Amino acid sequence: MELQTMVWKEGKTYVIKEVITGVTTQGRTIEEAIKHIKEAVGLYLEEMPQAKSELKAAKKVGAISVELA
Repeated sequence: MELQTMVWKEGKTYVIKEVITGVTTQGRTIEEAIKHIKEAVGLYLEEMPQAKSELKAAKKVGAISVELA
């Protein structure tokens, strides 16, 4: 199962949000934030098993790279 996430930086912290479930967490590095979102979504799915079917049914969304000036 692939997670669809958004990642952004707030100060020295990377915030990551899974867009289907809305689960959000953070980390000091992108790698740490990714580890935390996997754990957080796993715990969420234990409590909300019906959300698993929503994640599986979600259409994949492409990413667009945008360079800011």
